[in-house]
Amino acid sequence: MIFFMSDIKLSPWYRINHTQDYVWVELLHGEHRVLSSSVLNGGLAKARHLLNLKVPRFFDGTEHPTLSLQSYAESLGAKGPIVGMMTAASMDSTRCYRELVQGIELVALVTCGLDNARRVGDPAEYRAMVSQPHEAGTINIIVLSSAGLSLAAMVEAVQMITEAKTAALMAAGISSPVSAEPATGTGTDAVAVVSGLGGEQVQYCGKHVLFGEVLGRITFNAVQDSIRWYRPPGDH
Repeated sequence: MIFFMSDIKLSPWYRINHTQDYVWVELLHGEHRVLSSSVLNGGLAKARHLLNLKVPRFFDGTEHPTLSLQSYAESLGAKGPIVGMMTAASMDSTRCYRELVQGIELVALVTCGLDNARRVGDPAEYRAMVSQPHEAGTINIIVLSSAGLSLAAMVEAVQMITEAKTAALMAAGISSPVSAEPATGTGTDAVAVVSGLGGEQVQYCGKHVLFGEVLGRITFNAVQDSIRWYRPPGDH
């Protein structure tokens, strides 16, 4: 199922707010465990809010990105812990797929920019082993699960989401401008997996179980549809 958003509350436990500047997910029933590669509170964290904020491709804010994200979220009225990511992608690329299967709800929320598409293993622009890229192109993916996920299942979910994203890129024929080989992502992708507060507990979410099938399908469909919206600047 696909829906396009402005302010959406399809379930009692979350609300999705969508504008030209951000996608903001409010978790309405308390703090949820979130595993992410986000700029703000990445890693394993507890959160009431997730923010995907649009910024210029070469972000040169006067303050650290974590402070910018925190300040912006607070300006929206977000109260409680926040997980935040940035993207240069247009918020018009936002796509969201949702399925409710056997009482468990899964949502995949995607924004897509492909200016810095890369294939894993391509030569990197930043040659220091400890360095931070300044680009903010990105395919950003947020997945919400109404069921609780074990930590191992959350890690496996990140793996499944990444495979689904790569499959969608390959199906679309997206190539790396560095190697001219099929792209597997961009240089600045981010992912967040939200574990629900429901009574169901998921221990496994790989390709042999139904949870993994649904997770892979909605993520693939959301990324694929977002890619279909995207057009390189020269094609506008």
